[in-house]
This record gives sequence, C-alpha cells and structure tokens, in this order.
Amino acid sequence: MNVLVIAPHPDDEVLGCGGTIRRLADEGHDVHVAIATRGWEPLFPAAQVEQVRGEARAASAALGTKQLHFLDLPVTRLVELPEHELNGAVSKIVSETNPRWVLLPFRSDLHEDHKQLFDAAEVALRPLPGRLDVERILCYETLSETHWHAPGVEPAFTPHLYIDISAQLPAKLTAMQCYRSQLKDAPNARSLDSIEALAKFRGMTIHRHAAEAFMVMRETY
Repeated sequence: MNVLVIAPHPDDEVLGCGGTIRRLADEGHDVHVAIATRGWEPLFPAAQVEQVRGEARAASAALGTKQLHFLDLPVTRLVELPEHELNGAVSKIVSETNPRWVLLPFRSDLHEDHKQLFDAAEVALRPLPGRLDVERILCYETLSETHWHAPGVEPAFTPHLYIDISAQLPAKLTAMQCYRSQLKDAPNARSLDSIEALAKFRGMTIHRHAAEAFMVMRETY
C-alpha cells in the first residue's frame, strides 16, 4: 500500500504522525512524505534552508519512509499563489505517489499554510475517475499549531481514529531529534517532553502506552 503524508513544513510530519509513518513502514507499506514549502531569502537564509532540508532527510530515514519529496512552494506565502498553481502542485504529488491513504494537516491549525494545503488537498482528492484508489483521508494534529485554534470560533480537533504507536514512539522521538533547528526545551510544544506527553495521553485514551490521534475526512470500503 502507498501512503502519502503532506506536511506544510519540515517537522510537521514528525510532530503529527511520525509514529504512524514508522508503524506503516514497519508493516511493509511504502510511505511518501511531501514537504510542501521552502524558505526564501532574505527571511530565510539559504544556509538555514539547506540545514532544515538535511534535517528532514535524516528524520525521514529514521522513520523508514520510502521517499521524501520537496514541493518547494514558498513558506508563509501559499495564500498568495494562484489557486490553480497550489492545487496543481498537490494534485501532481497525489498522481505521482498513487496513495491508498493520505494524511493531511488539520484545517483549523493556526498556521495559514496548513489551511491552504488542506484546501488544495481536498480538491486534489475529489473522488473522480483516476483518483478512486484513495481509501482513507486522515487529518493529524500538529503540536504548536492544532491546539492554538480559537475556541468557539474555529472547529476543535476531535479525534475519530487512534493508531497505536507504543512500539514506534522511540523512533518518533529520534526523528524529532534530527530537527535540531526546530527542537525546543520543555515546556515548549516542540520539545521531546511535549511530544511524548501527547503520545501517552492519546495512548491512555485507548488503553495503550502511546498513540497518535486523527480525524477521519473520508473512508471508502
């Protein structure tokens, strides 16, 4: 089975579903990770961009992904792109990877890039001829983004599906350690302590040692 994980920025794939990526890879599935955006100068110096891309490659290896894809869309500026250009970039990676499962950011995340990519993916994943192999579309929760929505104003992340990552939590933490430029000290949301705490809380919900939670956008049987 091919699986496609769409990450707005490097490290979102680890924060949101790193354990699930590792578990699916362990089970023999081909997991593709598409990092949508790239930093641009002068806001993001070239050396910094290359450092983060190297960290992404190391994290991808730690999670056992089949292939890491860089879409090279401009970070923080997706809203400025013509709609057909953004939709086309997402549709292209969907066509190239031919996934059965697709994992997306949650639309009510704080970061505008997450919203834009979710909308583009919804267009790309419409059940039309040639796209009927997609059986499951899930939204993951991204520490530092998903939990900062405006209560009562935006929809809250309400999980429908939990995936046991008890055996894969160490790999998720190792992958996050690869992102040295992004990793923070506790109690920051991008800390190893925070990642482990959320995984254990989600696991406790289903009587497991660790889990990742998802909202189901569509399933076909």
